Amino acid sequence: MLLIEYPKCGTCQKAVRWLVEKGFSFDRRHIKEQNPSAEELKRWHRQSGLPLKRFFNTSGLLYKELGLKDKLPGMSEEEQYALLASDGMLVKRPILIHGVQVLVGFREKEWEELSR
Repeated sequence: MLLIEYPKCGTCQKAVRWLVEKGFSFDRRHIKEQNPSAEELKRWHRQSGLPLKRFFNTSGLLYKELGLKDKLPGMSEEEQYALLASDGMLVKRPILIHGVQVLVGFREKEWEELSR
């Protein structure tokens, strides 16, 4: 299990506590120090079954500064992957990769499926 996180993020901290309480063993990766690559993002996007927009940290300062709310609809998927890979702070977190399962953001109800 791999947790992509930003350690200062409160939601990431909740996710870590949840995983520890449930007894899961996992590796941690700091999203700002080791940005996900475009290839990783493509793979995780496919595995997650989610719309690509869910991979963007829409509440982040950088997202807002770049005006991505208006720009994303006109961008190709390749451009969006490249943009996400350019700065980890653009990526929604945490991301949990467990085999072929990919969870984006911490929603306890979704994560409960892991323990079944």
